Order: sequence, then structure tokens, then C-alpha cells
Amino acid sequence: MGFWTAVVVLFAIACVTWLKGQRYRALGDRNGNRLDTDGHTAREHELEREVDAMRKRIAVLERIATDEKRGDDLARQIESLRD
Repeated sequence: MGFWTAVVVLFAIACVTWLKGQRYRALGDRNGNRLDTDGHTAREHELEREVDAMRKRIAVLERIATDEKRGDDLARQIESLRD
């Protein structure tokens, strides 16, 4: 196989791979969800937003739990419930 033949074969393989990728993005994933330009479905974006919301809520809970005044108050309330 000559040099130019190898170049043409590699170019053909690259073109077929690119076309299959374009077709995959145009048709969507296996569940019928359309993919955006990043290759993510609407469900994945929804899950990312939900995870971000949960992270914010956890940060607030951590701040409440580690606050000195509230932490002591919370510990006192827990101890009073145990008695």
C-alpha cells in the first residue's frame, strides 16, 4: 500500500466516523431524547440543576450545623430530648 493510498483510507475512515457522530447527535440517544451541542440530553441538564440545588442546600445545612451559637443550642436541645 502506497503513502497516498493510506492517506485516502485514513481520510475515508475519519469521514465515516464523523458522519456517524453527526447522525447519532441528530437522532438523539437510545431513549429518543434529543442531544444538544454538548451531547447532553434534557434529562441530564435537569439532573445537573437538581444536583446544584442539593449542593446549595447542603452548604446551608453545614453552615447551620457549624454555627457556634446555634451549634451549642442544637446540642442542648438534643440532650434535653434524650432526658
